Amino acid sequence: MSAGRDDPSSALLLRATLLIVLSACCFGSISPLTVIATDRGMALESVQAWRYTTSAVLLVAFGWWRGRPPRVGVAPWFTPRVLLVAGGGQATVATLALIALQWIPAATASFLFYTFPAWVTVITAIRGIERLDRTRVTALALALGGIGFMVGAPSAASLNPLGVAAVLTGALVYALYIPVLGTLQRRRDALDVSRAIAVGGAVLFVGWAVTTGTLFAIPDRVAFGASALQGLLSAGSFLAFLAGLRVLGPVRTAITSTVEPFWTTLLGVLLLRQSVGTGTLIGGVAIMGAVLLLQRRPVAHRPAQSSASDT
Repeated sequence: MSAGRDDPSSALLLRATLLIVLSACCFGSISPLTVIATDRGMALESVQAWRYTTSAVLLVAFGWWRGRPPRVGVAPWFTPRVLLVAGGGQATVATLALIALQWIPAATASFLFYTFPAWVTVITAIRGIERLDRTRVTALALALGGIGFMVGAPSAASLNPLGVAAVLTGALVYALYIPVLGTLQRRRDALDVSRAIAVGGAVLFVGWAVTTGTLFAIPDRVAFGASALQGLLSAGSFLAFLAGLRVLGPVRTAITSTVEPFWTTLLGVLLLRQSVGTGTLIGGVAIMGAVLLLQRRPVAHRPAQSSASDT
């Protein structure tokens, strides 16, 4: 059997790459759509309530259509604990990242949120899981330098510190949330976890909107459409991401996903007429450089002479 027989074909790789790009663009569209809805007078909690409700309906319907039974000995995805952990974590991340849009442009928020791989590196180093080698230190310096350039550049003089703090906190929470998702997916189908995220998030945001009396305070069809479209994009993005990940693996998937903040920047310019300063572009490139560095596999050092068993 040839070594490359099990490798995916070029056509399959291209299809998987396009799926990941599609997924990243869908996720990158959430921030501009949120700004459109909130600018028309719709409360953030109402926007997210309709987003997650739409996504939950679509994903639950898709799961029912697939008809795959849950695994034996594993708590179903719809148990209160799983819904609270999966939905609560996602709701916290989404709230922090999107509330920052009240104070800073979507492009700046998207690039700053993408510092989460750097926070993962810091957390794993503090916990002693992985050491800080030269590559990771360089990536951290790039990410922190990118943040500094965005916030400290003359074009960023109007950036509100509250917005910067909110989105960076969201990135940190997301870095802590990733291992939680990994634990939930250990013995569950990925679709089950996605349904738990969507349904749990919908319950929390609907409850929040009901408490504030904003659930049905919908100013017009444009605001509601922007909210519902987010749900459709979230559901589609998840399914596209899974299909691409199965072929590309985590490293190439993460690298391809870095198109997301640049897509958000483009939409911010086209849909919201937001200007993009030089500081945002330079800082964003530095942050993306850090993300790419963190995807590098460590080089295995092999002895100069091979043993007989190697031949």
